[in-house]
Amino acid sequence: MDMAITAPAPGEARCPGAPSVQDVLDSDPDKARQPASYRLDSYRFLGDKDIPFERYTSPDFFKAEIDLMWSRVWQWACREEHIAEAGDYYVYDVGPYSLLITRDENDEIHAYYNACLHRGTKLKPSFTEGYSPKLACPFHGWTWNLEGKLIDLPCAWDFPHVDKEEFKLPEARVGVWGGFVFICLDDDAPSLEEYLAPLPEHAAHAELADRYVSLHVQKELPCNWKVASEAFLESYHTHVTHPQLQNGTGDINTQYDTFSAHVNRLISLAGVASPYSGNEVAQQTILDTMVLGDRSAIGDALTMTEGGSARTVMGDFFKGMIKAGGKDLDDRSTSEIIDTVGYFVFPNGHFFLAPSFPIIYRFRPLGMDPTKALFDLLLLAPLPPGGRPAPYEAVRIGIEDSYSSVPGVDPSLGEIYDQDTGNMGWMQEGMGAAKKKTATFANYQESRIRHIHQTLDTYLGLEGTELAAS
Repeated sequence: MDMAITAPAPGEARCPGAPSVQDVLDSDPDKARQPASYRLDSYRFLGDKDIPFERYTSPDFFKAEIDLMWSRVWQWACREEHIAEAGDYYVYDVGPYSLLITRDENDEIHAYYNACLHRGTKLKPSFTEGYSPKLACPFHGWTWNLEGKLIDLPCAWDFPHVDKEEFKLPEARVGVWGGFVFICLDDDAPSLEEYLAPLPEHAAHAELADRYVSLHVQKELPCNWKVASEAFLESYHTHVTHPQLQNGTGDINTQYDTFSAHVNRLISLAGVASPYSGNEVAQQTILDTMVLGDRSAIGDALTMTEGGSARTVMGDFFKGMIKAGGKDLDDRSTSEIIDTVGYFVFPNGHFFLAPSFPIIYRFRPLGMDPTKALFDLLLLAPLPPGGRPAPYEAVRIGIEDSYSSVPGVDPSLGEIYDQDTGNMGWMQEGMGAAKKKTATFANYQESRIRHIHQTLDTYLGLEGTELAAS
């Protein structure tokens, strides 16, 4: 008789023999400064059933996602600085959907369906941004003002059946949080505040609204959008995919939390060695591993003294760099400065909440091909003295292009992202080549991946199936 599998308790759900994230945070000398949310441990056992590969490969499953999920969820479309002034616009595209986001003269943000009410022509090209005081169809010239009212109907005499008052541009719902503009196509969806909870409370210390986009890379990927997104939901891959980081990151000792149907989190420690490193690693070795790129300009600033901690030294170093740029973070904890604290908002938003330079990801289908995705990578910098700069215009790169080819991307950072995205096409192809047609997830380290599949099932009406019930 098979023995029943007992769900691991939160304290047991980590790499054995190594200090947990909470153990390390508790040993930091400035632990009193840590945000209360960092001390939460909210792992939930979500089952251990396999996930069918068809969820990543099937056109029918992809179509169900488009119809039943993408049309009903909140998703961030742009930053407020993309539409800072009346007439500024930003086009957000996901699958077949296209939204034209703009700000009117009354400072109200609108998300118009990006289609002319005459014959459906897109009012603005996909993936574009710019300035337009009126929204005119490029085909026949039907024109709306920024409030969505039809103000110019060429040859109106030939359209006596068109009532201008009834031909307002249809709108999607709009919400704003942390400087991000969110859209939702479903009038019956919960409010943005309810959808995001508890993220706004947990992220208050990151001050996301007081930022600007200092880097934006869009990369095309040869895989399903979930394959791409799920690569950043776990640290299990770090020791193989990023071997250069092993002596400076906790990787397989990362903490994973589930807070709601739409929000989960990881906390991955920096300034500690991976459990894979075996014997005790010298603090100087840990510190050296944390330095990406050329350290010649650093000099002796990152040299350990006897009894010191690599975590503390690196945290103080980053604080000094940030202060030189005009922002004082001396009152922040070491963990806030150096650790990776990443929140996922279903279905496609990743928010890494370092108070220094938050990093934001977004993954979405590219058109209607289930094996193509688009990855947005944004770096949010502190506002400099003198006002908010214009956002960095997105640089689009292809499947074979390196992140290091983008101006402003450090080669060492580019290498890490190249390592991540380089695996994705192999995974997508392997799913098609496999005899075993299912993925087998870890109970703890890949619990966030299982979590999003169970939430997806709810949208697709599959809750109650063996997968959802597990």
